[in-house]
Amino acid sequence: MENEVTLDAKTIHWEREAIERLLMAEVRERRAARRWRMLRTLLWMALIGGLIWVMLWGNQWPGSASVSGPHTAMVSIRGEIADRGEASAELIMPAMRSALEDPGSKALVLLINSPGGSPVQAGLINDEIRRLRKLYDKPIYAVVEETCASAAYYIASAADNIYVNKASIVGSIGVLMDGFGFVGTMDKLGVERRLLTAGANKGFLDPFSPQSDTQKQFAQTMLNQIHQQFIDVVKQGRGDRLKATPETFSGLFWTGEQAIGMGLADATGSLDSVARDVVKAEKLVDYTNKVNFAERFAKRFGAEVGQGAVNALRALPALR
Repeated sequence: MENEVTLDAKTIHWEREAIERLLMAEVRERRAARRWRMLRTLLWMALIGGLIWVMLWGNQWPGSASVSGPHTAMVSIRGEIADRGEASAELIMPAMRSALEDPGSKALVLLINSPGGSPVQAGLINDEIRRLRKLYDKPIYAVVEETCASAAYYIASAADNIYVNKASIVGSIGVLMDGFGFVGTMDKLGVERRLLTAGANKGFLDPFSPQSDTQKQFAQTMLNQIHQQFIDVVKQGRGDRLKATPETFSGLFWTGEQAIGMGLADATGSLDSVARDVVKAEKLVDYTNKVNFAERFAKRFGAEVGQGAVNALRALPALR
């Protein structure tokens, strides 16, 4: 009987310890969950605060503060020239202004490595180069790395001088509009395209619909007009240095060495050599505005949020 009482006491003691251990484990788990929730909230607050900072002040550096001492200002134009891209007028134009506003800058060098892009963005930058040159009375040079073609050359043609590497690709003075046509393929597959429009020519760029001769002529007239604008800008920028031939504005491109002979460029040179030998200010300061990771994330996040609304409206007729 005494042994049974002892065993019952031990059992009760073991059960009590087990319950206490379970309760303590539950308490620790809840504390850990509470700490994780607090940490997650702080991380989200920090992220949102960082995004707000980027959107409000992120693009004000590096060119917003005055740089002491004489120097050569540089703005980089890389990749596709497109709206909201790294080589957009939205970023390039304020960077150029900041560079030329600085009393220490002796000249601005546009460091170009781009295959081209939007004629609208290039036209905006070209116009701004001409305005800023008159406003600040400082030379603006273009230095070409690998490529300066199409819309990139549209920009470069506004510079006082264009410097290239002998193997750079320069030119491509032309305009294109590309796409695909699947009308024949759909006929073979027995697929019917159902496109409803208000306006006889509203769907003339639709790849699944046939294109009439009138519509082709309309598109060609538009391209010819933009091409002539491009030609006029190049002639205005290059002046008597340009040795134009029928091929100059045909859309062909040339090496830097050939471009110098044709008057599309002035001489060979690099960023360092132009700063040292032309500007006479070896110190280089980069004023390029860059789209950083946080801003890219903010734009992507906004696009994802808006995609649901876009999907909901896709079935409705649109003016676009």
